[in-house]
Amino acid sequence: MALADRWLLPDGVKEMLPSGARQVEALRRKLLDLYDSWGYDLVMPPLMEHFESLLTGVGKDLELNTFKLVDQLTGHTLGIRADITPQVARIDAHRMHVKGANRLCYCGSVLHTHSANMLASRNPLQVGAELYGHAGIESDIEIISLMLETLYASGLQDELSLDLGHVGIFQGLVLEAGLDASVVAQYMELLQRKAMPELAEFLDALEVDAQLRSLLAVLPTLNGGLEVLAEARAVFADAHVSILEAVAYLEQLATMIQQRYPAVDLYFDLGELRGYNYHTGVVFSALTPVFGQAIAKGGRYDAIGKDFGRARPATGFSADLKTLADLSVGQNGDIAKGILAPEGSDAALMQKIADLRSQGMRVMQQLPGDTVTDASNFSRKLVKQGDEWVFAAL
Repeated sequence: MALADRWLLPDGVKEMLPSGARQVEALRRKLLDLYDSWGYDLVMPPLMEHFESLLTGVGKDLELNTFKLVDQLTGHTLGIRADITPQVARIDAHRMHVKGANRLCYCGSVLHTHSANMLASRNPLQVGAELYGHAGIESDIEIISLMLETLYASGLQDELSLDLGHVGIFQGLVLEAGLDASVVAQYMELLQRKAMPELAEFLDALEVDAQLRSLLAVLPTLNGGLEVLAEARAVFADAHVSILEAVAYLEQLATMIQQRYPAVDLYFDLGELRGYNYHTGVVFSALTPVFGQAIAKGGRYDAIGKDFGRARPATGFSADLKTLADLSVGQNGDIAKGILAPEGSDAALMQKIADLRSQGMRVMQQLPGDTVTDASNFSRKLVKQGDEWVFAAL
């Protein structure tokens, strides 16, 4: 790299200047206080771990998105985390010994080898919450509620929509059809792209029952409002019982969400397979018209702790705190105007500065020879009147 270009950051890597950093930090504190009020304990996993540990329990989905490095002490391959969720699962499974429900939250930087989408940076600040040890619908609704409260706390109250799916529908179909892993992978890829003509050709070549073939074909079309669930019940009436159970689960979940958050629009995509390799139940994401991608997402992933020695039911969500701060409404990131104190080490002056700072005021003491070039950064200054230090206009 040329000397003149050394100030440049790597592609897709972003930094925050004072105003933005202040806004993000204020929101971080607000959200962690919110999670604490719901009974979620903060954990701080390390930025790097053994490479294999960072991928355990997530179906190797993160492997290509995780930076690798060699530990100079041991020669082992380490990874810089691309997702904090597996780390929190490791903490619950191996480091903590809670037998019942365990509520954990986190906020920390992650690094991605590739941006998740054109709007995303490669160094998000991931914030989220996980609930371990409970397999019922109540824990899913708690996590979804906390995700929505996170968005509300970020000032994103208007026109929120919640996308819901359930991987059990897909799993039940491919199980009943007896598809092998390679065929399942092809089917998944076509579903994700919603490549209908290609999907039709693919299904025509499958040696499965005609009724099952029609169910595989209709799955990517089952998306829309609540009416989709009624349609799915009719379409899958004679299908594997696990499929109908997944549809019924979504119906019950939708009812509970509507009771708590009637202003949130519900959208269902029964062919949604995001995180299929590790999700085991409901999957969900939140969207807003002002942003072209999901602003928070999560789901149930009951098998994630198995490789760490304790497979516990698990559900959770995460978001990029920087994105939430960028989209937030009514959040003030401006630096508060400070009080300008003169140079010197007068005991009374130093005590006055300390007292003001202890009250939460921003006090900047002038340095010898330094000239204040922008008085707009200050609301007042300290001047000495007799034996007292008092405020005066600039």
